[in-house]
Amino acid sequence: MDLSISTLMMIFFIIFMIIGIWKIYAFLPNKQLEDDDTTPEATKDLMHLMFSVIKENNGELTKDELFSKMQEHEEFNSQRFWRFNLNRLNQLLGKVYIENPDASDILDIYKIIKN
Repeated sequence: MDLSISTLMMIFFIIFMIIGIWKIYAFLPNKQLEDDDTTPEATKDLMHLMFSVIKENNGELTKDELFSKMQEHEEFNSQRFWRFNLNRLNQLLGKVYIENPDASDILDIYKIIKN
């Protein structure tokens, strides 16, 4: 059986392409990380924590105060939410503002929670 150079090149190309795809697949994450705080469950937990902190302080908070009180709260899991920062808090507040168009600040969120 006489194989031409182009046939050998095609065979080696396919072999190395399969090896390359396998190497990429082996390093892609296949399962959810335990400390991933972007999942719907983690977002729900952070929203619950944010609402409870707002309710405990009667809505009289600035964003910075809300951020620090959330981190100091007993329900805050610093191992799970180690990436929590002001930007993440702004995202949570933005989500609440989108769901409740009549809310424009933390005091309005408190009024919604209270009702």
